[in-house]
Amino acid sequence: MKKNVTIVGAGLVGSLLSLYMTKRGYIVNIFERRKDLRSEVITAGKSINLALSERGWSSLRRVGVEDEVKKIAIPMYKRIMHDVDGNLTEQPYGTPDQAIYSVSRVELNILLMKLAEEHGAKLHFNEKCTDANLELGKAIFQNTLDNIHKTISSDLLIGADGAFSAIRKKMISQYAHKYEYNEIAHDYKELLIPAGDHGDYLLDKNALHIWPRGEFMVIALANLDGSFTCTLFAPKKGKNSFESLNTKSDVEEYFNTLFPDFAALVPDLYSQWNSNPTSTLAIIRTFPWHVGNSSVLIGDSAHATVPFYGQGMNAGFEDCRVFDDLLNKYDDMHECLENYTKTRKPDGDGLQDLSLHNFIVMRDKTADPMFLLQKKIESKFANLFPEKWIPLYTMVSFTTIPYSEAWKIGMRQETLMQNIMSMPDIEKIWNSDIIMQKMHSLL
Repeated sequence: MKKNVTIVGAGLVGSLLSLYMTKRGYIVNIFERRKDLRSEVITAGKSINLALSERGWSSLRRVGVEDEVKKIAIPMYKRIMHDVDGNLTEQPYGTPDQAIYSVSRVELNILLMKLAEEHGAKLHFNEKCTDANLELGKAIFQNTLDNIHKTISSDLLIGADGAFSAIRKKMISQYAHKYEYNEIAHDYKELLIPAGDHGDYLLDKNALHIWPRGEFMVIALANLDGSFTCTLFAPKKGKNSFESLNTKSDVEEYFNTLFPDFAALVPDLYSQWNSNPTSTLAIIRTFPWHVGNSSVLIGDSAHATVPFYGQGMNAGFEDCRVFDDLLNKYDDMHECLENYTKTRKPDGDGLQDLSLHNFIVMRDKTADPMFLLQKKIESKFANLFPEKWIPLYTMVSFTTIPYSEAWKIGMRQETLMQNIMSMPDIEKIWNSDIIMQKMHSLL
């Protein structure tokens, strides 16, 4: 008899997971509280373009959809930092052939839903999960158009319903699962650099652009139509905060003073500022991620994070692949879910630590000459001794080394590098054999 699977949430992770489940021969139904994206006019405001890296690609590759996704993705081989005077500094992400990929959240979601349906999953829209019996794998949905309620029973109920998960809420209320919600002191707002007059890109499309300014920053990622989706991250309160930007003159002075080359590319800056929402950022931790043999959380519902490593989606996709591995390993579903929680929880926590760490790197350090020098030293050592040193960014973005392990190794590496960077005249001797030997001796 075929297993019956109910997935709550038709977002990126829920849609991809359905491909894994249908591939196993399961009957899959996906319930989504929103309207069908494919029939909606999408407006800017809350998407934050995504950066696909190896963890995401390996998960897409497993179910044979990598090539389809590559058609809507733009490779980014480097960071380009913009200082206040408009000077540019470049930092490669890895080797010349290594890139992370800019992709529109909406376009990717639409593609994955289409592929889910083609592979046999049934999608149900305007269906809000209002209650659940997690031990029995039952969920109650209310149709938001006609208010009709329906109860759906399944062998496995999967909460892929994001940071504000209804399934996680039931786990917490019914089973006293641990829960932490930590909002950070920064908000974000999305803005758009339009394409040029002939549909051309006004910035290098094959780079992630950063305007680092200490406590705040703007980032920009290219879209297929020649535009760039940009995001301002700034404190909620205080100097140069969202709280301080109330009038048109406040906003224009802020961008013209602190981001002049960016402001010059956005002719309708204040109009966008006024119309696009200001949104919060938070880290959500919970434990465990399952109930018995019948219910489980995946993606942001289990480990929502802040976007500063570009790994939220990649981690959710990796959840799908790891879960698939465990389904291959364990015949007993209870054993499978238990090991899924045990395996992925440390990595969910590790990713959240990494994301907060990279926020500091992006806003404070990418404009720092000593930080850039440190990265050059690390890169040289990694090329000479690849078996001894994989840079933290490489571990996270270009390998599938568990996040928790990458975080531990990265912190050890940082301690070692602080020792190296404190050496006298490091700016003059950084490229010498002495430095390479010193690093080797400290490992």
